[in-house]
Amino acid sequence: MRILVVEDESKVASFIKKGLEEEGYAVDLAADGRQGLMLALDGVHDLVVLDINLPKLDGLGLLKELRQAKVKTPVLLLTVRATIEDKVLGLDTGADDYLTKPFSFQELLARVRALLRRRAEAEPVLLQVGDLTLDPARRLVRRGEDKIELTTKEFALLDYFMRHPGRVLTRTMIAEHVWDYDFDTMTNIIDVYVNHLRKKIDAGRRPSLIHTIRGVGYVMQT
Repeated sequence: MRILVVEDESKVASFIKKGLEEEGYAVDLAADGRQGLMLALDGVHDLVVLDINLPKLDGLGLLKELRQAKVKTPVLLLTVRATIEDKVLGLDTGADDYLTKPFSFQELLARVRALLRRRAEAEPVLLQVGDLTLDPARRLVRRGEDKIELTTKEFALLDYFMRHPGRVLTRTMIAEHVWDYDFDTMTNIIDVYVNHLRKKIDAGRRPSLIHTIRGVGYVMQT
């Protein structure tokens, strides 16, 4: 899962980013509303964590433009404003949830999980390629009758593959979706994770589902 955090307070942004990455999420940061809107309009994020008080374009303005552009990405608003009127305004503008500063990271994480789970449950129950199935809501993977245990990052990588069967995914595409925009594509970490995933998904089974496209990237297909 990939999350966009739009927050101009650098300490708060770093705190959120570090915590979410430790939970296995890919996290992009934006320090003002205009940059946040540009990134959010890409439609590649599974969730936006959005501060209301931002320079250049405030959070509610960003949210309004996002919804006018028909981007349905869930949005969790962060703000020091705690009145009922402020909460109603934020939710009516298109937010999916609201968290008042200061907050505990555990509460933020619980709200993030709830929004991502709600989105997953609204999507097809199972992703399937051949005899491989992935249940996004319950985070279960099976190959035939065998249950496969994956790490958080391996699950995110497999989820991305299975949402794009038959499509060649470059290392840059994988890095931007499963890691973040600042990921160093010159490292071999993607190849390492793909090899780990292959051992769990394909080893001793036919047909192989993860294929290397030399010099380009990878593709999942039967």
